[in-house]
Amino acid sequence: MKPSWREHLNISRVAIKYARVTLFIAIAVAVAGIFAFSSLKYALFPEIPFPVVIVQGSAPLETTLETEKQLTNPIETSLRSLEDAELFSSTYPGQTIINVAFAAGLNLDQSTETVKNALKQAQLPPDATIEVTPFNLNESVAVTYAISSDTQPVEILASIAQEKIIPSLEGISGVRRVDLLGDSSLRDINSNNSPTNPPTLTRLNQEDILAVQVVKKADGNTLDVAQAVDEKIASLRESLPDIQLVIAETQADYIEEASQATVEALLGAIILAILVIFPFLRNIQATLITALAIPMSLLGTFIVMAIAGFNLETITLLGLALVIGIIVDDAIVDVENISRHIDEGMSPKEAAIKGTDEIGLTVSASTLTLAAVFLPIAFIGGNLGQFFKPFGMTVAAAVLISLIVARTVSPVLAMYWLKPRRRNAENQPKAFILAPIYRRILNWSLSHRKAVIGIALISFVVGLGLIPFIPQGFVPKLDRGEFNVIYTLPNPKIPNRLKAAQERISQEESPSLFQGLMESPERILLSRNYRVGSKLEGIVLEDPNVESAYTIAGYQGNPLKGRIYVQLKDNRTLTTSQVQEEIRENLPKLKGGSISVEDILFIETGDDSPLKIALLSNNLESLETTAKQLKDRLETIPGLVDIKLSASVESSFIEHFQQQRVIYLTSNLSQGTGLGDVTKKVISITEEILPNDVTFDIQGASAQVRSIFKEFAIALFFAILSMMVILYITFGRFLESFVVLLSLPLSIVGAMFALLITQSDFGMISLIGLIFLLGLLDKNAILLMDYTNQLREQGMSRHNAILKTGEIRLRPIIMTTASTILGMLPIAVGLGAGAELRQPMAVAIIGGLITSSVLSLIVVPVLYTVLEDGWEKLCFHRMKRVDN
Repeated sequence: MKPSWREHLNISRVAIKYARVTLFIAIAVAVAGIFAFSSLKYALFPEIPFPVVIVQGSAPLETTLETEKQLTNPIETSLRSLEDAELFSSTYPGQTIINVAFAAGLNLDQSTETVKNALKQAQLPPDATIEVTPFNLNESVAVTYAISSDTQPVEILASIAQEKIIPSLEGISGVRRVDLLGDSSLRDINSNNSPTNPPTLTRLNQEDILAVQVVKKADGNTLDVAQAVDEKIASLRESLPDIQLVIAETQADYIEEASQATVEALLGAIILAILVIFPFLRNIQATLITALAIPMSLLGTFIVMAIAGFNLETITLLGLALVIGIIVDDAIVDVENISRHIDEGMSPKEAAIKGTDEIGLTVSASTLTLAAVFLPIAFIGGNLGQFFKPFGMTVAAAVLISLIVARTVSPVLAMYWLKPRRRNAENQPKAFILAPIYRRILNWSLSHRKAVIGIALISFVVGLGLIPFIPQGFVPKLDRGEFNVIYTLPNPKIPNRLKAAQERISQEESPSLFQGLMESPERILLSRNYRVGSKLEGIVLEDPNVESAYTIAGYQGNPLKGRIYVQLKDNRTLTTSQVQEEIRENLPKLKGGSISVEDILFIETGDDSPLKIALLSNNLESLETTAKQLKDRLETIPGLVDIKLSASVESSFIEHFQQQRVIYLTSNLSQGTGLGDVTKKVISITEEILPNDVTFDIQGASAQVRSIFKEFAIALFFAILSMMVILYITFGRFLESFVVLLSLPLSIVGAMFALLITQSDFGMISLIGLIFLLGLLDKNAILLMDYTNQLREQGMSRHNAILKTGEIRLRPIIMTTASTILGMLPIAVGLGAGAELRQPMAVAIIGGLITSSVLSLIVVPVLYTVLEDGWEKLCFHRMKRVDN
């Protein structure tokens, strides 16, 4: 591109001409950014609505098969036309429950109306009734308080909870509802079968309690709700001196710790990125200008985040930590170039104009391509897309704002603050010591291009070869200090068992909360559940690392299911995974039932197991036989624990997925087991034993592992395509685009090697790091090729132009690489809550930067000459054929 175009497109000229206006706008943006930042909420992950509509049908039918035929099948048939929805159903004698799960992000009210309209077409028995209940999985429990008293009976406690405690909490902003748990002995279990307030019995540390469970709204913030509830509970304690109100369960503490740790890592990244600048520039003013670009860019990004309704959650904070290097990069390149011209004798204003003319197109093109890399991530499809949208848009916004700051504020401040200085041996920047060495290496490389290309290819192959040895997962396992023990009792097959259990309970001393229990089958099951949960809770509390255990008998409205929430001590000697392994070994086998030690759900999507396989067939006998065979085979695979089947013919209930009969096989993973690796083994075994009339579907986190690489591959394709288009527009030919394209794999070997050494998962977070590496490599390549083109336009030979470019651009490339690596160090060290989530990204970036920066400084110039020579030869042969 001609110099006149460079001047014409250089917005820095306008900023310098109206310097005071530029600074005024910058101050206004900073002030607005401060207000925007104060409005942002902290969260662990993006608040993604997962709308689910629950359809409950009932009819006077005697058997499960009859109910399936006359009730479940007609309802599912009427719902099968719904788009962006999956059907999950459970059929019992005379009752069916169908969960209609819509795609993440859809409106719950509209989805509910869609379901109601579809149900009008259902052909049902005359006495059948249908109830439709909207349910948002993002309406999660923010905090649960246990209610107990040494003086008041349970009836009085329940009355106080319903009349004083619950009404006080329901009025808090962000609270969807408050449920009272543990009061099943005080009400008819059949009179309240709502899925939002099921009958339960509760305990905390082996004491019978009642509990108030505060459920936040879908758009409510967990930290805000938990804090407001805590303040309200404090005032209630004063007015209710005989009542003990103690936290039984909360995720707010971990969210706050993880958010704070991520913010500290971000601040550490900023400080280290700034500190590395001064040794290169040896100029306090230049260092200060570069440093100011960071808060200016971040404050501008906070405005975008506030407008978009994003939170300061782990993923967006990681994105901001990522772009620190880019912000510094943009500012460094501008300031370093201006500083160089000032030192060569130009006035600060002349140097600012000249320097930005030279570098403006390079910085703009490289930053726009980086934004093009991250924007496709914001549009990844499915539930993953909802998760990544805030990240992709935040990073893209930060990158573009950093470009604006570097092109406007930085040159203006350089014009005012930078002063000329005479160079001598004492103040010569250390980076220049490497310049002669680099020039000799580059000169040799240009004369031995085949050897350089060979080294690059070998590096790429080695990087690919390391991938099978790296654990593949979805999201790293977090050391949260909390987990669940889920237990399920066997379903009685005949009424005589209920009768026997009923007689047994009547002969034994019942716990305090069971006084006055109606002897219904449901209550018999719930009391049995309670007794099993009490024994398991006692075993859990025997572990010296456990702080507390909170048990719910009748979990998720199922009298056969229970949950124990385990909170570990802060000063424990073992990790969460290690404690889970210990407790798993100590828990007994539940004959006919199951016990599973599970992580807290990473994202509330309804799936609660890392590995989940759906076996599908309308042949119940074949389905059950296959399920048992598969379970037996999978029990031989190392790393799979808590393997269980969901249902069988012998249990009186039938499950459907997408209108097909299904049995789910689920499993947890032992410590150090990669989900992606074990999923491949499971798929291989499943395909091996599957009969012709049974199919299977991978669900849960294991399905997300499979989809993440596919979705990222699509996003990467469009990112690279966008990069090439921008580069073509910038340079007016495809040569530079193909140089960048062929250079991209250079970052793989270092990233894979770093992940292998640290045994970090190759999954969602490390993929983010790889995409960032592609963008940074692209910036370095453009920095080299653009200045080479400028020198060639001035009459310099290609060879000399490349060598001169290497000398001039070596310092800013090393500076940006060093600042980015040091900026990632606080994250790579892995300190603080949630470190396991942040670490793989930083590890991949540091490893990839080391190899890609070294290789790109050599390979990019060599590729530049090889492709140009190849294109010229091709054109020559074409012309020769035309002449002939």
